[in-house]
Amino acid sequence: MHLRNTVDRYGALAQLLHWTIVALIIVQFVLAAIADDLPAGLEKLAVLARHKSVGITILGLAILRLIWRLFNPPPALPSPMAAWQRISARATHIALYALLFCQPLTGWLMSSAKNYPVSWFGLVALPDLIEPAENRFDLLHEAHEVGATLIIVLAVLHAPAALTHHFVDRDDVLRRMLPLRGNR
Repeated sequence: MHLRNTVDRYGALAQLLHWTIVALIIVQFVLAAIADDLPAGLEKLAVLARHKSVGITILGLAILRLIWRLFNPPPALPSPMAAWQRISARATHIALYALLFCQPLTGWLMSSAKNYPVSWFGLVALPDLIEPAENRFDLLHEAHEVGATLIIVLAVLHAPAALTHHFVDRDDVLRRMLPLRGNR
């Protein structure tokens, strides 16, 4: 397995970043659901602190992933792919990248607007990004909710598209992002 992307497949680092971020996004939805079901109190604050820490982790990994992608272009899409599929794939990837940045930032801004602290697993305290204001909190909370919904919608488009490439089109679009597949 190559560290860098090749013309045929994503390299080990791109795959690691991709699948780690996918797993952490799933963790985020689980933590958010747990927090929503808890009454106000210390347990809820602890779950939300973990949610914020994982969000900051996703932000850091997204920055690394974008930098890595700038210096390691992804493999080209299959040549027989229709123009609408290419446009759709590009738009979906751009939207997913944007959300990988926007979701953690709206969460951080939302906490700042409510004067709630944000730290990375209690190891590093992060500064407030804006002054506290209830109306800002409400707006940012709504944006954070919309962003979460968009992630679900894009995942529902992205994953089945990859599976369609694998099982219907029988091309290597999915296979090139799967780890432990050798150097095809």
